[in-house]
Amino acid sequence: MKGISLEYNSDTQLLTLLVQPEDMQTEVTVDDVKTLIEEAHYEALYLSADTLKSTCDKANLYYKTGDVTPVSANIAELRHAEVNFRISDDNLSATVILTAPYGGRMPNATTIRNLAYKARIKRGIGMRHIQKLLDEAECAPPGKVFECVIARGLPPRNGKNSRFIPLVPNALERVLKPQTDDSDKTDLRNLGDIICVKKGVPVLRRTPPTEGRAGFDVRGSVLTPTPGDWLEFKMGKNTEVSREDDNILVSTLSGMPKYRELVMNIDETFICNGVNVGSGHVTYDGAILVNGDVAEKMIVKATKDITINGFVESATIEAGGDIIITEGAMGKVTDNDNGYGCTLIAGGSIHVQHGQGLDIKARENITVGRQMAYSRLHAGGSISVGHLPTPMGNLFACEIACKGKVEAGTLGAISGSTLKVDFSEGLRELEEKQNTIKEMLTQLRENNLRHREKLDLITQRIYHKELADKVAEAKALFNNETALLNWLELKSLELKKRKEDYLQHIRLVANKRLYAGVSAKLNNRNWRSDKEYERCVVSYTDHQWQYDPLV
Repeated sequence: MKGISLEYNSDTQLLTLLVQPEDMQTEVTVDDVKTLIEEAHYEALYLSADTLKSTCDKANLYYKTGDVTPVSANIAELRHAEVNFRISDDNLSATVILTAPYGGRMPNATTIRNLAYKARIKRGIGMRHIQKLLDEAECAPPGKVFECVIARGLPPRNGKNSRFIPLVPNALERVLKPQTDDSDKTDLRNLGDIICVKKGVPVLRRTPPTEGRAGFDVRGSVLTPTPGDWLEFKMGKNTEVSREDDNILVSTLSGMPKYRELVMNIDETFICNGVNVGSGHVTYDGAILVNGDVAEKMIVKATKDITINGFVESATIEAGGDIIITEGAMGKVTDNDNGYGCTLIAGGSIHVQHGQGLDIKARENITVGRQMAYSRLHAGGSISVGHLPTPMGNLFACEIACKGKVEAGTLGAISGSTLKVDFSEGLRELEEKQNTIKEMLTQLRENNLRHREKLDLITQRIYHKELADKVAEAKALFNNETALLNWLELKSLELKKRKEDYLQHIRLVANKRLYAGVSAKLNNRNWRSDKEYERCVVSYTDHQWQYDPLV
């Protein structure tokens, strides 16, 4: 285009646009100049759009008015890559911000590292991350911005508090973990010895707290960890701190150990070789250990755990803690309304190797070693039939009410006998608590708003100094009411989360097969299998029961 030329100064690295209005044959446009820049191979330079437009407008004005004054302006320049750094607020990470060059040079990894040092980024720099960033930016268009974390600090690891390690296992843990022989083979019949400790035996050990591990930030400062704390023993029944070692808890009598919620108790234990008409019913304030069978129509009651190293037939077993039956239990059909001849009631968990004709009520979990049939089960937790961690036992022809997962190898039977599982009780309890909290919140919110308005009105007025104490008392009562309201709000959110967790947790899991006749219920939502399925899980999702195969 006549009257327009470009001139590049290698010293200043600027591209200058020169316009001679007297030589122009038509008005110049921005696109015309850009085309000229591309033809001259200066398109990689940084172009100032505003300067270019104003220069073209000025040249066109001179062309129209006949002014022959030459027009020139620096419209583009060569720019090397720009490198900036951003350090996080906690100084634990540093990010490099790299802008691709406009015809200029790209720095190497060593240069970026040196620039980071000048920016007081001294530790945790990763050359591999810098090189990866440069590789990505090598072929990028001019002006493209890249960000990459190139340095990371090491946060301190705070020390751990004292830990408490039980030196003797709970009876239920022992039963759920069958013993291995010398050849490392598991013997499902060998459940180990029943644990009863003598007086003066160590039962719980306290480990010292750890100091933690120091860290550092990208600026090179050392981050000091917080050491752990010494925790005191939560003294349980019939235990004391050893006189020889302050970190050891010993028993003060012979009995059965029970470790729960960081508390070790030694329960007074009644030991007998069987319960029958010869021994009579057994009721004991403590734990009971039966090294034998419990005969028909016998009653065994204890305020703590009951461990029966034998078989239970049509008897009543009631414990304030766990019930552990190392062999099996069976109940004959009765003529009364109950219909089950053997009753097991526990304030904790219940474990039985196999069962039939049982009426089981456990506040916590129910575990069965091999098979459960023709029984009624009520659990405050989960139910599993088979040895953990993957139960492969059989569960069929039962009525179940529980608040957790039901898992077995086989659910139902090929004969089509019904297996009913009802998860409604746990949801009803949570909904009742939610409704109660909701009613309290509604009333308390109204009262709190009304009291706030009244209190604001009082504080805005001038009142006699003799009333100051009563106003202060009113403010204190209002603050207590507000604190209660906030607590109820948090409780409402907690119950909502517990309800969501409950709905996610309840399910039927068949690790081998699920037969027709198995049903799951949650209030008015029901699911029933009408055919045989391979290993699968039935869960409650999006307000409905859903079947999914297990992979």
